[in-house]
Amino acid sequence: MMLYSDPRSADSHRVRMVAAEKGISLEVRDVDPRALPEDVHAISPYGTVPVLVDRDLVLYEARVIMDYLDERFPHPPLMPVDPVSRARARLALYRIERDWYGLLPALEGRNEKQAAKARKELAESLVAGAEIFAAKPFFLSDEFSLLDCCVAPILWRLPAWGVELPATARPVLDYARRIFARESFRASLTEAERELNPEGRLAARAGAAGRGAR
Repeated sequence: MMLYSDPRSADSHRVRMVAAEKGISLEVRDVDPRALPEDVHAISPYGTVPVLVDRDLVLYEARVIMDYLDERFPHPPLMPVDPVSRARARLALYRIERDWYGLLPALEGRNEKQAAKARKELAESLVAGAEIFAAKPFFLSDEFSLLDCCVAPILWRLPAWGVELPATARPVLDYARRIFARESFRASLTEAERELNPEGRLAARAGAAGRGAR
């Protein structure tokens, strides 16, 4: 099973996080999305990554890959079992992708005016959702889920995007520290991603060391 992955992309990161959480052995091949190899172009109709190849199966969209890995390797499950809770989780995933991942092109683009607007919008959205982060140990759940795999890559990249959260967003920052300290999250990071948040990297190590001492 091979994953073609952009070592700096939040979309690729969330797929790697699912694999790490489940202990899935993947051969990860880092590629530059601006200069994709011909073999990736041949299997990715939109010329994007991540792309997962599992024998004769080729999947080329992050959410599709995440769902497939969760079903292909059912333990631990990263989505609720009952249909109502699963539908609510899928709706939350849709909103995360639309409201937060939808800002990525502007945040990572070269138009500073658009980037500034996206930074403001993302910060305000996270602040507005602070109570959600405080309500449960994980995002909208008592258990780690695909939602956390989608939220964590966004929070990890906030310093690189120049997004600063005020004191009123303390629950968001506390949540981020808990997730960053997870072994699976640390295992999901590429070297390029570690450089996006040096302070978070140190906090994650400290958190993990603290848990080990207990």
